[in-house]
Amino acid sequence: MRFLADMGISPNTVAFLRAQGHDAVHLVEVKLERLTDPAILEKALQEERILLTHDLDFGELLVASKAQLPSVIVFRLQNMRPERVNSTLAAVLAEHADVLAVGVVISVTDGRLRVRRLPIEEG
Repeated sequence: MRFLADMGISPNTVAFLRAQGHDAVHLVEVKLERLTDPAILEKALQEERILLTHDLDFGELLVASKAQLPSVIVFRLQNMRPERVNSTLAAVLAEHADVLAVGVVISVTDGRLRVRRLPIEEG
């Protein structure tokens, strides 16, 4: 799988994904840390990457655009330490790899996982 990590995600999570055999890039690595949210979504779409973020704005942008891709995983954990995010991400990928390929927003909170297929309808 291919991933793009937003600024709220640790570079350690990118290293974790690479160790698992995935193609992962952090915005800092490619000197795009100041990219706007719409431009980040466009980059993920063009590069066929799953966006990893802590930012709720991406879900709203996807609703407004009625886009079917890219898939986004939004982490809203109380403990955002890389080891916690990494273990949670590994579980998400093990269970939801199939739908990530076709377009979803997965919201990860403590004790809850919400999967919404794209495009997301307002309301």
